[in-house]
Amino acid sequence: MKKLYFTRHGQTVWNVANKICGATDVELTQKGHEQAVTLGKMIAAACRGDESAAALLPRGIHIDEILYSPLMRAAETARHISEETGIPMRAEMRLKEQNFGRYEATPRNGAEFQAAKAQFTNRYGGGESMMQMAQRIYNLLDEIKNEPGDKTYLLVGHNGIARIVRSYFCEMTNEEFAMYGIRNCEVVEFEF
Repeated sequence: MKKLYFTRHGQTVWNVANKICGATDVELTQKGHEQAVTLGKMIAAACRGDESAAALLPRGIHIDEILYSPLMRAAETARHISEETGIPMRAEMRLKEQNFGRYEATPRNGAEFQAAKAQFTNRYGGGESMMQMAQRIYNLLDEIKNEPGDKTYLLVGHNGIARIVRSYFCEMTNEEFAMYGIRNCEVVEFEF
């Protein structure tokens, strides 16, 4: 069975400030860098079959390549993981977070944004709709699924991308989709 791993970038300055990052290129905090280094060490340990990594990652995990969003928060997270594990990395433009248009840098829990986000064709006044984002992510996942061989990837992306990836593999209601999220540097495993 072909596997895929996904992780969200480390903590950013806008995560701390409760602002929507979206397509805005926001840097990691010191804690975000530390989370990424720690994750890299955990992946390296899990790849070796080390028991200490078993609580967070599948023992004997194998990753052939890291594909990452070009936004600096994901690129830096991928770089730290690659440096700790020796796994090669490559930018994948389709993993870039959704552009939330006029809502970029606004509060994540703003009522107007939450209502707009429930409309999957909404482009947020110059941004990208949920459906447009799903198309590019689903296309990427279809390509990975249909590649010959069993190359295993770690995708390093964003919370919005995590929702789309999960919806590719799992049936979800609109409410489940809207509420789904993963923590910074959490790893989720999927099987095609």
